Amino acid sequence: MKTGNTFLARWCVAQLLLVCALLGLGRFASANEVVAHLDDHTPSTPVWHALRVLADPDQTLGLPDAMAQRHQFQPPTTANGTLGMEHHQVWLHIPLTVAPSGDGLWVLDIDYPVLNHIAVYLTQGTQVLKYLQQGNLEPYEKRAIQGRAHSFGLQLKPGETYDLYLRITNTGTMILPITLSKPNTFHARALQEQMLQGLLTGLALCLLVYSLAQWLTLREPLYGKYALLVTGSLLFSLLHFGIGSQYLWGGNAWAEIHMGGLSALIAATGSFLFNEQALAGPDLRPWQRRLMKMGAGITATSAVLYAFDLLDVFAVTAIVSTIGLAPALLAAPGAIARARRGDSVGLYFLLAWATYFISTFVLIQVIKGRVDANFWTMHAFQIGATLDMLIFMRVLGLRTKALHTAVQDATQERDNLRSLVHTDPLTELPNRRGLHTAVEAAIQGAHADNMVAVYVLDLDGFKQINDQYGHDVGDELLVAVARRLQANVRSTDVVSRLGGDEFVVMSCHLHSAQEAHDIGEKLLEAFADPFALAQQTCHIGLTAGYALAPQDGMNAVALLKCADAAMYEGKSAGKHCVRRGSLTFAP
Repeated sequence: MKTGNTFLARWCVAQLLLVCALLGLGRFASANEVVAHLDDHTPSTPVWHALRVLADPDQTLGLPDAMAQRHQFQPPTTANGTLGMEHHQVWLHIPLTVAPSGDGLWVLDIDYPVLNHIAVYLTQGTQVLKYLQQGNLEPYEKRAIQGRAHSFGLQLKPGETYDLYLRITNTGTMILPITLSKPNTFHARALQEQMLQGLLTGLALCLLVYSLAQWLTLREPLYGKYALLVTGSLLFSLLHFGIGSQYLWGGNAWAEIHMGGLSALIAATGSFLFNEQALAGPDLRPWQRRLMKMGAGITATSAVLYAFDLLDVFAVTAIVSTIGLAPALLAAPGAIARARRGDSVGLYFLLAWATYFISTFVLIQVIKGRVDANFWTMHAFQIGATLDMLIFMRVLGLRTKALHTAVQDATQERDNLRSLVHTDPLTELPNRRGLHTAVEAAIQGAHADNMVAVYVLDLDGFKQINDQYGHDVGDELLVAVARRLQANVRSTDVVSRLGGDEFVVMSCHLHSAQEAHDIGEKLLEAFADPFALAQQTCHIGLTAGYALAPQDGMNAVALLKCADAAMYEGKSAGKHCVRRGSLTFAP
């Protein structure tokens, strides 16, 4: 009997110790529960360290159920501010304590606009003090604070403890950068973000308007393809930073659901088309260009089907994730080849792709819950896309410059060809074709008080010099004759070479036949001095015959024929003279 009593006593002591241990553990756990402490001296308090998560995949839990299962909430296993790819409903629990001093005014801010439904419950004990609901699929007017993201004003009593329960439903990633801030701090931060979004959105709009204007003005398709790139990037920013819901579509469910997929498909279409044309050339093979055009066709068709709900978001995600990098991968060999040759276009493309890959990698890590959601990681893709747009605008500038240079070269080549057709290659004077053009233009306005004189000039003694000293000296002498003739006529007169040692001078705006004769005499006098060449000094004379328009004819052929006949008469009469028709004027 004594032994039985002893056993019973020991069993009771053990049970008592176990109860005490459990109570002690309970008090220890309660004492070590992480609580977000709100103090006005710390105007902005991140609460991720105090946040606990409970999954609700069947979306069956109400607030009483969540409160009853409070002990089942677990700390997040993901990076700060993100739960990663959660495709179901979750409950969040944040215990709060408020410092004894202060006004108790706080703003709960969830700075990620693309959350479908958010329900916020402020509780104390078992009592619900406040209930708020909003989300990007909820009417925009229901927002307690109508801004870019999701914000809720809270009135808390100093020195009190509270519990915040949040029920969040989203079809995409659960990025949850949650802070509790004083109103002034919240509004200052919101204003800074608004200014940043205004700057980046304004820049994208300017680039879009400029590229569209250039496309319409220059008819250059590359500007239109660049506009697609900018449009995709712009729509992404408008959606993911809440500017679209705030200012454009006002919480329209269709826009909020579709804009993410559409922005990705539009950007992919623009990327295929832009890369294909900008890098077109020997470095990009025909099969690569065909694949890029096919890729653009696939993404463009997918965008139309998705807009009409003929494709779901999961199909769009699969398409974008499968071929999203294809434009860069297909164009990379061409860009590398150009970069190796020192072509700046290839270097700019490689820089743009490196920027895109880095910024996309950072965003994907945040989406997967591996990297903290902070200012830089949340804006990484937007900043990278902006840099890409500016880099590609530089590529467009180089393209436009190349086109302008090509046009200049073509114009120069055309002028050179025209010059070859109308110019004597030795003396660079107009040839027979150029002379005919000039004479025909001049005689259109010829009359008795505005005569045109055409002089045919033949050198006296040129053949002997050419035979004695060779063709090189002869050619040098012909160039010297051309320069001396140009030096002894008016700036409005035309000096040309018909061939051999035969030159023609056309003088316009003459008022009398005597004035025409005086010009002929002046030409003869210009040959009184010898020509000092590089190796020789030569003396040659000149015989001239001329005709006047309108008296002797009103077309270039007739005038030249008349003047040529007069020149030959002068040659026969002893050379070194000026003749008009049958009239001879000897010096």
